Amino acid sequence: MLSIRCPVCGPRDEDEFVFGGDASAVRPADPMSCDDQAWTGFLYRRDNPAGPHDELWFHRFGCRRWLRLRRDTRSHAIVAPPLLAEDAGTP
Repeated sequence: MLSIRCPVCGPRDEDEFVFGGDASAVRPADPMSCDDQAWTGFLYRRDNPAGPHDELWFHRFGCRRWLRLRRDTRSHAIVAPPLLAEDAGTP
């Protein structure tokens, strides 16, 4: 099990968090005007990197804030301190 250090609540078990996906995915600026192919690309097409990867996690049973962290997908080790998503420039 991962131990995630929340900048607000301190170290917590992974069970308190919900995985929010790839932090580098860019939502279409105007989803109502994009075509089906662009929307499908945003929703379903993701890279599956082996190595460090930026991810979003929601602290469901704690401060209820989004975190952005860098995790190595091969070892599951968190390789950079988690930041609050708004402090990391993530909408």
